[in-house]
Amino acid sequence: MVENAIETVAAVEAGARAPEIVQVTDRTYFCPLFSGVTAFETDDGLVLVDTGLQQLAPHIADALREHTDAPVDTAIYTHGHVDHAYGLEPYLLDGQADPEVVAHEAVTERFARYGRTRAHNEAINARQFGGTVDLADMMYEDGSPFGYPDYQPTTEYRDELVLTVGGERFELHHGRGETDDHTWVYCPGREVLCSGDFSIGACPNAGNPQKVQRYPGEWVDALREMAAEEPRHLCPGHGDAIVDDPDAVDERLVRTAAYLEDLVDETLAALNDESPPHVDIVHDVDYPDADAEWLAPQYDEPEFIVRSVIRRYGGWWTGRPSELKPAPRAALASEVTALAGGPAELAERAEALADDGEYRLAGHLADFALEAAPEDDAVAAAVNRVYSARADQASSLMAGNIYRSAASYAGERRPFR
Repeated sequence: MVENAIETVAAVEAGARAPEIVQVTDRTYFCPLFSGVTAFETDDGLVLVDTGLQQLAPHIADALREHTDAPVDTAIYTHGHVDHAYGLEPYLLDGQADPEVVAHEAVTERFARYGRTRAHNEAINARQFGGTVDLADMMYEDGSPFGYPDYQPTTEYRDELVLTVGGERFELHHGRGETDDHTWVYCPGREVLCSGDFSIGACPNAGNPQKVQRYPGEWVDALREMAAEEPRHLCPGHGDAIVDDPDAVDERLVRTAAYLEDLVDETLAALNDESPPHVDIVHDVDYPDADAEWLAPQYDEPEFIVRSVIRRYGGWWTGRPSELKPAPRAALASEVTALAGGPAELAERAEALADDGEYRLAGHLADFALEAAPEDDAVAAAVNRVYSARADQASSLMAGNIYRSAASYAGERRPFR
């Protein structure tokens, strides 16, 4: 099950949960605490694939040290997200030399972008975990992780790279999927695949509505390339490892690739059908069945992946003429609520629609009501109830948390932003 980062950190720091270290094969360890960390012990020291969330890394490192006291020789970042590349320091032994840090060349570009958009990233991550932008003050009270981590890449590569550490071979491959800077790692001597976020034990995070472009088409290629290596063990970016079961690893990779390919093909077919308004395409796509737990919309969901494909090939305009150069939200909301008889009437209708399970329509009306009269306590309370209900019925953590964020804003008597 995909985890909520804030809840995981709180549970670990309160002592209610401890990191679990899984021995995957000889001298190879995996910890699935929010994001996956893999440690290969070699004759020259540890090779770490990812380092975990900054707040969780000290706990993972302490647990790992119960299995090995080898220094860290090399750290590989599968990509530049904060839960994979910002937690290296706690794994280092006192007095040891700085490790080699290896990543795709675009990881450094990502860090630079994070530095330029620090406040934006803090805000969208706060919303993504269910709060208002004010939650960022709590999440990052010890300093924002967005920007350059303490240990930046010392070795960069473009397409492929082979590392030999302590007699062990590590094959690094670049692919585009959740990010443009992704690396998957295969250790042939131990038959261990470290997939990064190409595999997360759930519906691929290929459509995140607040983040930059994802690449579900190229994701398909990377999954099939991984499967061709015939790995025995899978250490994913999130979720539990698959240990000593090559058939299960193959099924995970191949079926996920087919699922994504179906979504991409169906979306492109809809775009090619006279390019209808984008908002309608998501209702017209023939969605493939997600008949495995590890394809379930636990974090991201297929509708968002379809929108990611649309954004890549179809631009940002929705296809509705008025939204090419739209009026300010508050101005439009005032006109709509006036036609409806006032914000209170619109909010009441939104609640009635939500009670009938018409959450999509209810959300539109709730937005107009709150944007027209954010200071109205009754309207704010009604909108809070609408979005709280919609959050409760959401299938994915991402959608549910954004709706909870909307409910929080309504509770504070201000429009979602």
